[in-house]
Amino acid sequence: MATSSPPFRTGNGYDVHRLADGLELWLGGIKVAHSKGAIAHSDGDVVIHALCDALLGAANLRDIGYHFPDTNPEYRGIDSKILLGQTMNMLREKGYELGNADVVLCLQRPKVKDLIPAMQQCLAQTMQTDTDNICIKATTTEALGFVGREEGVAAYATALLVRTNCI
Repeated sequence: MATSSPPFRTGNGYDVHRLADGLELWLGGIKVAHSKGAIAHSDGDVVIHALCDALLGAANLRDIGYHFPDTNPEYRGIDSKILLGQTMNMLREKGYELGNADVVLCLQRPKVKDLIPAMQQCLAQTMQTDTDNICIKATTTEALGFVGREEGVAAYATALLVRTNCI
């Protein structure tokens, strides 16, 4: 029995990276001043990686590792905004547009609340959408777990897609 795709689809994403001294820390497409950065094949931007997974999942396009594997040298050190742009192209080819995205960034330090508007602006520009469609929240883990011990950084994302013929 053939069915048509629903006008709305949701997806969830999660990413985590270990932190180490002396590396760059990229969050939401911007470089964040900090003594530690993400150990990663790419730039290690957990916000963008979780967001890509949410978007790809909503469109039933598998996950970020499937499309941009860390075994491919082409992606070594890549700016995650490039991956996000390619993800948006895949969604649009399949007939979807972003409704909205909601991201939770989990890190003990540094405090990033003042950087969130810049992250929203960067992501909106990369995704060719309005900043009002992207919510980013940051939280600590009250010094608990690997995030609380500043061993790693994590992000969760949820995305809503809208079929373009329904907009």
